[in-house]
Amino acid sequence: MSSPKNGHPSSQDIKVAVDAAIFTVRDGELRVLVVQMKKAPFARRWALPGGLIGDRETSESAVRRVLKAETGVADVYVEQLGTFDNPERDPFGRVVSVAYVALMSSADVALKTSSKYADVRWAALDGLKALAYDHSGILKTAAARVRERLGYSNVAWSLLPKTFTLAGLQEVYEAILGEKMDKRNFRKKIMAARLVVSAGKVLVGGAHRPAELFKFKTRNVGLTSR
Repeated sequence: MSSPKNGHPSSQDIKVAVDAAIFTVRDGELRVLVVQMKKAPFARRWALPGGLIGDRETSESAVRRVLKAETGVADVYVEQLGTFDNPERDPFGRVVSVAYVALMSSADVALKTSSKYADVRWAALDGLKALAYDHSGILKTAAARVRERLGYSNVAWSLLPKTFTLAGLQEVYEAILGEKMDKRNFRKKIMAARLVVSAGKVLVGGAHRPAELFKFKTRNVGLTSR
């Protein structure tokens, strides 16, 4: 069947948006980037950064634009998490969301938001209750993805300097998983997974004896499934 000259034959009225679950580790715990809504029915509620895709944008270019404009975060390595399409997810109409996920260091990020939102912050996951839209479900899916990948990939690379101690790596794992880990077992598992190699250097200073420095074999490996 041929399409009409003036457009697609479908009469559906569906908008496409992007949402981003951006994680970091601060003060020994996993945190997520959230913005505080102004407009009803979600006024004063927290939400993941997001917005509608422009007519000439891809979902990835849209999520990068939204993050920079609404949170001040730029140059972050993002990957698609999934599509969220419950017909009731947005009270303003039918909106399908393409969600993205990322891990990043927040050390050098100066958060800022636009007049569209009341606030922006790195929030502890335990303190977030009933996010706007279906963002609680997106956040749960994103956190599970990150934790799942810890066992066999180097997803923690973006949270650490190029060289690090195994103790520093363990601290990141504990923050993401939300549990303490046995030092000896952790080191055995990390070395068996062959994710890191010796950097040929040691960390000297402080009250502790010199510690061997390591590095990831590769960086920029993402969060998607194997």
